[in-house]
Parts: sequence; structure tokens; C-alpha cells
Amino acid sequence: MVTYEPGFKEEAVKLAAEVGAIKTAQDLGIPVNTLYTWVSRAKAHAEQTHAGSGNRRQKEAGDENAKLRKRIKEIERANQILKEALSFFVVSQKK
Repeated sequence: MVTYEPGFKEEAVKLAAEVGAIKTAQDLGIPVNTLYTWVSRAKAHAEQTHAGSGNRRQKEAGDENAKLRKRIKEIERANQILKEALSFFVVSQKK
């Protein structure tokens, strides 16, 4: 059984709210049903979180990590496009 860190779960839930659960699950490589469980638990426990609970730093770190993960995906996509373009030009040069 795979165990996920609480911070990872929080980031995944936030990212799912931004881009959707299916895309988030695919991007992070987790089962979508697992993510749905985390989202529903987060909604159930949202009322328990209050100011001064110490969750602010974790939230900020989670937000930053989610942004960095998103940026990594963008860069990976750009690199893939550049690789494909390079291979196209290499093939066209050989002709």
C-alpha cells in the first residue's frame, strides 16, 4: 500500500480545485479515486481549521509546491516540443 505525506495530499487537493481531479491525478501519478477521497475529507475537515492552528506555514508551502509542480510540467512540455522540432529539422537536413 502506498502512503502519501500529508503535505502532498493537501497540495493535490488544492491543485484538483484549480485544474480538476482527473488532470491532477494524471499529472501526479495517483489514482483518481484516491484524490476524490482526499478532496471529500478536506471538505469535511475544512470547518475544523481555524486561525492560529499552525496550518498557515503548511498551506504556504503547499501552495508554493503546487506552483512549482505546475511550472515543472510546463517546462517538460516545452522541452518535448523543442525535441520534436529538433528531430524534424535534423531529418529535413538529411534529405
